[in-house]
Amino acid sequence: MKQNNRLLGPWRRRLQWAFTLLLLGLPWLEVNGKSLLRIDIPELRLFLFGQVLRIEELYLVLLFTLIFILGFLLVTVVFGRVWCGWFCPQTTLSDVAEWMARHLGLKVRHHKLHGSLWSKVLLQGGYLLLAALVASNLLWYFIPPRLYFVRLFAFDLHYASWITLGVTGLIVYLDLALVRRMMCRDFCPYGRFQTALVDKSTLTLHLPETELEHCIECSSCVRTCPMGIDIRHGYQVECINCGRCLDACRKVMEKRNRPGLIRYTFGLHGESVKGLLNPRTLLIGLAMLALLVILSIALVERPAASLKVAVSHTVPSRELADGRMGTFFNAWVNNRSQETTVYTLHARQKDSGGALPLKGQVRAEMGAGENRRLDFVLVAPNAEPLTVEFVLVDGDGQELSVAEAYVGITHSK
Repeated sequence: MKQNNRLLGPWRRRLQWAFTLLLLGLPWLEVNGKSLLRIDIPELRLFLFGQVLRIEELYLVLLFTLIFILGFLLVTVVFGRVWCGWFCPQTTLSDVAEWMARHLGLKVRHHKLHGSLWSKVLLQGGYLLLAALVASNLLWYFIPPRLYFVRLFAFDLHYASWITLGVTGLIVYLDLALVRRMMCRDFCPYGRFQTALVDKSTLTLHLPETELEHCIECSSCVRTCPMGIDIRHGYQVECINCGRCLDACRKVMEKRNRPGLIRYTFGLHGESVKGLLNPRTLLIGLAMLALLVILSIALVERPAASLKVAVSHTVPSRELADGRMGTFFNAWVNNRSQETTVYTLHARQKDSGGALPLKGQVRAEMGAGENRRLDFVLVAPNAEPLTVEFVLVDGDGQELSVAEAYVGITHSK
């Protein structure tokens, strides 16, 4: 019989480190001087992999979110709780917490720490530092990391940032000090939600019934399980598919010149990968594909700039010396492109197409992703009310965006 006793633990740890470094590093990465992924609350915009999305473009964020949710569901249907055991930050934090405990000479039994008082005190200090790092990492997705540290050491963070830092740090510390694996076993809703998505061909970690007769009852799989379950009793909702029991079994059986008994299989009864071609998996996959196409089209058709125009509420319209009417406007221009662009604003009557003069800020040079307010005056005949089209053009004279506004009778002289 060909043996396959390669251990999966090293691969799991590499993936955990890679995913952790990705979460820590994403806020530091930039594209064209813009954050790769960050939410700018004061400016109401989202930096998303080179794109700068403002609040009026939240439909793109909604599409991206739906795709992410469907992708997560598809991964769950196909791979079960592999996310929990291999990628989930909660699992990684629990692994790090127990690793720190063991390196300080403490023993972890039944989610409790046993050892000297000084080791426990040092461990709690390590937990506090780790909690501070996690809380800071969260804030980096809202505040540029370099700016965050400048303001942190100058005690110049916004009060909301201090509250977020304190509350998040406290929650993570309590998780590390008291909860750890119990979060996955007793509190995490995803584990229960996942049971409703399990398909007969979902990837599952188990001990096949055909291998039970070869089990030597060494209980290595039970001792190494972080969730404290016995995989020999069949599928259990607490299992996070981490593969530790698989490695333990392979180590023991290798000494007997036999392959490990525990394995990952698609389905519990030999359904294989072909069993995944079922209505549930196909529907989720097709819905995700359709949303990906819609999102791609939306990004391709997305205008290079946006324009919003509104009549100024602070300065009333007034009749000019030549009898025409001057109406004060505010415009908001957003450069959605990745290049610095010069924009010019024009106005015309919607019905006749006749040009209308503008006075004030009607030309602006704007950097990539920049948003700017322009104040100007529209000069129009002081006659019947009319609808005006404001046109934003680039340096090549190409129309990029059009906004409409209604101009009524004059209010003052």
